[in-house]
Amino acid sequence: MTPTLVAVLGIAIMLGILFLQMPVSFAMLGVGFLGAVLVSDVDSALHLMASDVYGQFSSYTMAVVPLFILMGQIVFRTGMSARLFGAAYTWIGHLPGGVAATTVAASIGFSAVSGSNSASTATIGAVALPEMKKYGYSQRLAGGAVAVGGTLGILIPPSTALIIIAVQSQQSITKLFQAALAPGLLVGVLLLATVFVMCWFQPRLGPPGPKATWRQRFTSLGGVLQVGVLFLVVIGGIFAGLFTPTEAAAVGALGAVVIGVAGRNLTWAVFWTSVIETLRISAMVILLVAGAVVFGRFLTLSRLPFELAAWVADLPVAPIVIVLAVLAIYLVGGAIMDALGFLVISIPLLFPLITGLGYDIVWFTVIVVLITTIGAITPPVGVNAFIAAGLDRSLDVVTVFRGSIPFLIPFAAAMAIFIAWPGTILFAVD
Repeated sequence: MTPTLVAVLGIAIMLGILFLQMPVSFAMLGVGFLGAVLVSDVDSALHLMASDVYGQFSSYTMAVVPLFILMGQIVFRTGMSARLFGAAYTWIGHLPGGVAATTVAASIGFSAVSGSNSASTATIGAVALPEMKKYGYSQRLAGGAVAVGGTLGILIPPSTALIIIAVQSQQSITKLFQAALAPGLLVGVLLLATVFVMCWFQPRLGPPGPKATWRQRFTSLGGVLQVGVLFLVVIGGIFAGLFTPTEAAAVGALGAVVIGVAGRNLTWAVFWTSVIETLRISAMVILLVAGAVVFGRFLTLSRLPFELAAWVADLPVAPIVIVLAVLAIYLVGGAIMDALGFLVISIPLLFPLITGLGYDIVWFTVIVVLITTIGAITPPVGVNAFIAAGLDRSLDVVTVFRGSIPFLIPFAAAMAIFIAWPGTILFAVD
């Protein structure tokens, strides 16, 4: 059996195992190791697995993952996210669909310090859903706004997905953060506009809330100031070249602790819970990266990515057609399994294909992250939809999925802009 055929069978077996509900990391580790044994031999496979995994995790860069996760956990557990929602509500809550728009706006702010779509959905949704129920909002709009707002957590820096992709594909974390910031904010603005347009034409979907006084509005900015300062220090420090991403993550985690202590919101119990949750999430992410390293090495040994790239390059179609086909794969993949899991599986196979066609890998990464996260609001997996439904017993997941459908329009518009004008992503990259 040729190495290429071994790789194809390995991918098929791994996908079959995933459908049997085995965790992605274990599936990649097992198939990757056995595939490497078949392509080479046991001793070589053991040596490669040990050296590659050690080389990956002895890297200083990997420390960025638990540090950013800790920062997000402390921000969440010290109530900064609730104050962020309250501040946004005093400014736009009185508009048609204002509470739903507040949900999206607060998700933008929280995404800037959380790096996770599920964390953003659960955190903002816990505050927003009771408010929308109080003002008689449509359940479809309420559930859809919470689920869709959370998708920004995987795109707006410091996104965990961007960090993992940068590490696995040997890209600069700083460049990916620079490239993703403006697109993430643009998607957020388009989602806000969608809420306002929907509720302008159908006011019953989202009746306006009470109007706050100007004094209340300016007083509420204190809730934004904490998250804003943290974001500016961390992301601004990276962009200005003051910190490496790892140093910025450490500064961000320390800053979150300082803000929590200064506001008397960070108790020992809260801090300990944040640390334990950080360890749990970090272990999951790190094991996922380990599986991706082993599986990627197996594919490299088989030379399947290079043969696939050479075969595609000879196809009598325009390169953009191939890019669109690959994006369709990501759209489907994000809908049937965890977005981060699918990303790490696909990187060693599909990224060399795109670079071989001459496309900028930073541009492609941002687009892939955006299109994959759409799967968080579409069936059958739709993790954000399930989280939103789980926050309110009167809200079922089908209603959330239906409420998310109108928001696919701004996502499609953003994708069209980014594909037609790559400069909208690359203009900020050094």
